[in-house]
Amino acid sequence: MHVYQLTIHQRIHTAERPYCCSDCGKSFSQSGSLKSHQRTHTGEHPYHCSQCGKNFSQSGHLKAHQRTHTGEQPYHCSLCGTSFSRAGHLKLHQKTHTGERPYQCSDCGKSFNQSSNLKTHQRTHTGERPYQCSDCGKSFNQSSNLKTHQRTHTGERPYQCSQCGKRYRHGTMLTVHQRTHTGERPYHCSDCGKSFKQSSSLKTHQRTHTAERPYHCSQCGKGFHLSRNLARHQRIHTGECPFHCSHCGKDFLLSRALEIHQRTHTGERPYHCSDCGKSFKQSSTLKRHQRTHTGEQPYHCSLCGMSFSRADHLKLHQKTHTGERPYQCSDCGKSFNQSSNLKRHQRIHTVERLCQ
Repeated sequence: MHVYQLTIHQRIHTAERPYCCSDCGKSFSQSGSLKSHQRTHTGEHPYHCSQCGKNFSQSGHLKAHQRTHTGEQPYHCSLCGTSFSRAGHLKLHQKTHTGERPYQCSDCGKSFNQSSNLKTHQRTHTGERPYQCSDCGKSFNQSSNLKTHQRTHTGERPYQCSQCGKRYRHGTMLTVHQRTHTGERPYHCSDCGKSFKQSSSLKTHQRTHTAERPYHCSQCGKGFHLSRNLARHQRIHTGECPFHCSHCGKDFLLSRALEIHQRTHTGERPYHCSDCGKSFKQSSTLKRHQRTHTGEQPYHCSLCGMSFSRADHLKLHQKTHTGERPYQCSDCGKSFNQSSNLKRHQRIHTVERLCQ
C-alpha cells in the first residue's frame, strides 16, 4: 500500500478529519472529499455528459449516470445474479438477502438497511420537510423526491427503456419497468413464495398474511395497507378527481387510471404475450390472459373447491351458493346475479314497448 493511502486509511481508526469546509465547518479525511463537498456551496458542476448535456459535481457521478445511456450494469449479486449500475446499489441489494438492518429509530424501534433511510424516516416523526419546490411551494422530506417532483413541471423524462423507448422521470421507475421485459421478480415472500418486481410490493403483500392495516381514514375509520391507498380513498369523501385527460377532458381519481385511459386515445398496448403475441393496455389484463396458456386457476371457492382463473368469476360463482341477486329490473322486479344478465333481460321490455 502506498504511504499516502496508508495515511488516509489510518484516519478510519483515528477518526481524524483534517480538512474543514470554511462555509459550513464540515470536516473530511481527504482533501478530494472536501473539494467535492465545496461544490455544494458554489454550485459548480464541471463534469458534463456528452450524450444529454447533464452536469455533475463529481466524475464518479458522471460515470454512474453514463450507464443510464449505455445500460451497463457491472456490479453483480453473487447470490441471485441481479446486476446493478452502481456498487452502492449492489451493497444495498445484498442486505435483502442477509436481512441486515443496522440502523434503528429511537422513536419507534423500526430498523433500516441505510443510515439515510433512517434519517428520512425520522422526519415522519418530526414532520420536517426541508426540500421545497420553487414552482409550486410543495415541500418534501427527501431531496430526491423534490427533484423527481420538479420534473412534473419541466416534463423531463431522462430515463429511457432501450427495449421499447418508454421514458421515465425516475431511474428506479425505469428499473422496475425493465422487469416487465425480463420477467425478473427478485423479491420473494417467505410465507407463500410469491415473487414481486418491487420490494414495496412485497412489503404490501406481506400485510395480507399479517392483516396489518396501519393507515386509517379519519372520516369513516376504514384501514388500508398503504398510505397511498388511504389518500386515494379519501377522494371518495372529497370528490376530488385531480387527473385530467388532455384529449377528452375526463377526470380521474388516480394518475394510473388516467394513464390507462389515455391508451384508448393513443392505441398503445405496451404489454405483450410471449406465447401468442397478443397485446394489452394493462399488465393485469396480460397476466389474466396468460392463464389461458398456462391453465392456472388461482381463485378457489371455499364452499365447493371449484377453481377459477379470474377473481370476478369466483365472485360470480359464489352467488350460486348464497343465492344473491343484487341486480333488479325496474319494470318487472325480476332479479339477476349479474348486471349483464339484467341488461340482456331489459331488452325484452324494450321490444315490448316498441311493439305496442
